[in-house]
Amino acid sequence: MAIHVLSQDVVAQIAAGEVVERPTSVVKELLENSLDAGARHIRLSITGDGRKRIQISDDGCGIEAAEIELAFLRHATSKLETASDLYRIQTLGFRGEALASIASVSQIKLTSRNQAENIGTALVVEGGEIRQRKPVGVPAGTVITVENLFYNTPARLKFLKGEMSEKRQIASVVTRYAMAYPHVAFHLEQDGREVFRTNGGGNLADVIVNALGLDHLKNMVEVDDTHNDIAIYGFASAPSLNRADRSRITLFVNGRYVQDTGLTHAVVQAYHTLLMTGRYPIAILMLTLNPEDVDVNVHPTKAEIRFRDHDAAFSAMQRAVRRAIIGGAQTPTMRGQAPQYHQFEEQQRLELPMESPGQHARQRMQPDYAENDDDPTAIPIGLGQPTQPRTLPMLRVVGQIAASYIVAEAPAGMYLVDQHAAHERILYEQFMAEYTRQKTVAQLALTPESVQVAPAEARLIEEKLPLLSELGFQLEPFGPNIFIVRAVPAILSDVEPSELIRGIIDDLEQGNKPGMESIEDKIVMRVCKQAAVKAGQVLSYEQMQGLIRQLERCQSPLTCPHGRPTMIHMSNDRLAREFGRLGA
Repeated sequence: MAIHVLSQDVVAQIAAGEVVERPTSVVKELLENSLDAGARHIRLSITGDGRKRIQISDDGCGIEAAEIELAFLRHATSKLETASDLYRIQTLGFRGEALASIASVSQIKLTSRNQAENIGTALVVEGGEIRQRKPVGVPAGTVITVENLFYNTPARLKFLKGEMSEKRQIASVVTRYAMAYPHVAFHLEQDGREVFRTNGGGNLADVIVNALGLDHLKNMVEVDDTHNDIAIYGFASAPSLNRADRSRITLFVNGRYVQDTGLTHAVVQAYHTLLMTGRYPIAILMLTLNPEDVDVNVHPTKAEIRFRDHDAAFSAMQRAVRRAIIGGAQTPTMRGQAPQYHQFEEQQRLELPMESPGQHARQRMQPDYAENDDDPTAIPIGLGQPTQPRTLPMLRVVGQIAASYIVAEAPAGMYLVDQHAAHERILYEQFMAEYTRQKTVAQLALTPESVQVAPAEARLIEEKLPLLSELGFQLEPFGPNIFIVRAVPAILSDVEPSELIRGIIDDLEQGNKPGMESIEDKIVMRVCKQAAVKAGQVLSYEQMQGLIRQLERCQSPLTCPHGRPTMIHMSNDRLAREFGRLGA
């Protein structure tokens, strides 16, 4: 093909592809413009997933009438003038590409009035071309309505995710900026329903309550530290509050949301030896440093940055978070006039005299637990009617070790059974059998409990309510981002549902991945793990024998649903060798 110059339409759409990947990108760029304009109140209204309509209004400085057309030209910006300004950026936007890129793939209606002018201007732009301009009487600030996104690039629509996924992403973007700018009041509506609001009072703790819930804030510590002219402020979770991935670590550099693997790793490293492998904290942290020490001109989306001294930023972040979580139990304070929430519950005292030699483990009868036929978590007594063929030899219980392991014998030798793992396997197969027969039993809560979640998590729960109902969970929306737990699976009748719901959110977010368990399996395994008898729980002889009898009838008795072994077998020959009796 001969070399030729691309048309302006093609150039504009190529540029738009770098900045406007999806409706969430539009929301992000328009939010940043409002914040750069000094807005103190920002209102967003989204229809569907944003392709039909996105409207954002603010009370910022507004655009001067003489410059309003310039705002839609590529590389037209008020935020820098010379190349040297790129290395001391103090605004969120600076490229002058956002409005031009959005306008090239949508239909825009813009109304704006500069604070120094008495009358505003209304502009209609379609596919990058200005169709109409007229003066209007409006308050100071700007209102932008983006409609029919990608109407002239239908191929792009094929690559967009589902509507609920996009709604969650938009809610995440808004909540992130609300946390980075607590002095700005944010209001988000999706399909005419309010899903998120902040009061703009300037207190990060209040925004976290709105974004994540009061239960999260109660288990977070304030981070406030300065090291080598790098200031770190925010909140990080106590080790008891953790999640299955790093997605809850939210970082800002000079007010800009960033995705930096080094800083994220610094936060994780601050919890070294405090969290189990595969568990990660929740954190909202703001890093502030000299703008000349960070390069934000790396990618059109401006989510990636480079530090002049990355090691210094890493060290400052790790040091600040580590100091906060180590000292958090002694210093539960918050900046400003925030309510003084208790961040850790006081550990229960054990009245044990130091001179006491202690006691040997003893069997303790629990007739209420063992004899309650209505308790689905109770370990049954006796054989009962076998419903599955035997997969293990008949075992005779000998006793219990460390209140965690059941010792049993059979003609083939000795068996050491992990009571928690074994009970998990029993409950899992029972639950899956009921689920397959569509006979999952739900237990109505005597006192329904409310659970508050983040806006993005609320949209995810709403999407999966039919699935959760099939598994025995009855959740009812009760205000923005709040759900009432009306019922849970019967085997969880005595379990606190709020923490379980948060764990289920982790499973829903990970979704169905190739080669991994399905969402249903993950949730069922979590339910069974929560309901199973715990290590450290003393069982009666009848309870142990009942557990072993049910394990003998499981289809896969050798492992728990997560793959851990349920038992260790030591043959008679092995025992004889260990005692030097073989061949005697």
